[in-house]
Amino acid sequence: MRFGSLEAGGTKMVMGILNENMQILRSTTCLTRTPEETMPDILDFFEGEHLDAVGIATFGPVNLNENSSEYGNITSTPKLAWRNFPLYRTMVDTLKVPCLVDTDVNAAALAEATYGAARNLNNCLYITVGTGIGGGLLCEGKLVHGMLHPEWGHIPLSRHEDDPLTRGICPYHTLCLEGLASGPSIQNRWGVPANELLEDHRAWDLEAFYLAQLCVTALMTVSTERIILGGGVMNQSVLFPKIREKLSEMLGGYLQHPRIENLEELVCPPALTPNSGLIGGALLAKRAYEST
Repeated sequence: MRFGSLEAGGTKMVMGILNENMQILRSTTCLTRTPEETMPDILDFFEGEHLDAVGIATFGPVNLNENSSEYGNITSTPKLAWRNFPLYRTMVDTLKVPCLVDTDVNAAALAEATYGAARNLNNCLYITVGTGIGGGLLCEGKLVHGMLHPEWGHIPLSRHEDDPLTRGICPYHTLCLEGLASGPSIQNRWGVPANELLEDHRAWDLEAFYLAQLCVTALMTVSTERIILGGGVMNQSVLFPKIREKLSEMLGGYLQHPRIENLEELVCPPALTPNSGLIGGALLAKRAYEST
């Protein structure tokens, strides 16, 4: 079996060919430009590969209603050139193989639940903290879509009293997770990129405060069994201990479960970095093939 996987990101596109064991046979990347500039690179990679199916793990928002004529269309993205672009239809019409679309973070959650940090669990939340913040949720073994798809990056937060920002940088919300804890918000607050801040900078206490609120919300609402935090911002080694400490404080002893007593396993990094999304896309392709 040969599965094609497209991890469509706001900055770059990652394309891969994987076998039935989800081993990456070959892969490449290209910059995300306009659809007219980017799609030829993507399609050229896949054409002639004798694929059995393709999976698309894309940035959003994206239409995930399989009964809709606009299934797989990018919708209200801030990347204006991609608004209403028929990503699914463009891929299927050219490659003529079964195809399934989901968000990039849902695909990453599926990969981590199948082979990675949430293996053998029926419930997990995968969050990426980078240029933006998004989350993929697996509940009882199924990826959650709902009316559209969950927008974990835009849940409201309480602002830390010592935060120099009086409002987040999100143009839609005053105090949401992405507006307060994304990479651009860190740079806006301190004047330098996150990767240039020292380990003892107070930025990481604020970041932990906001990400711990996310974790509390996830535990209190969907009662997930594992919270996986990935993305470029999470490369800072001091963050995980700080998040777990803040999370314990915020829970206040209310939740009683063995998993709460082992926060190192409950809140953890992904195991498949940097290939969670690519493997997840191939798992979507496998599902598309099996459903035909």
